[in-house]
Amino acid sequence: MTLLTRAGCSMCARAAQQLAALREELDFELATTDVDEAAAAGDATLRARFGDLLPVILLNGTEHSYWEVDEQQLRADLTGR
Repeated sequence: MTLLTRAGCSMCARAAQQLAALREELDFELATTDVDEAAAAGDATLRARFGDLLPVILLNGTEHSYWEVDEQQLRADLTGR
């Protein structure tokens, strides 16, 4: 799972906290990518595609949810229910 963020985004910080709490319970790997840092490093793709939707949660590279953690759907997707 990847959390797309940017510096100074309070919604991004809240999503990161929620995912950190769920990570232990649901046993998943979590990577965080700052879309502005990625753009500064030469890859503006994520910022162009998701910049207005942050935070964005990608599950296996596919958009799962944005602005908020859809905890119910995330649980269902991770547990196969």
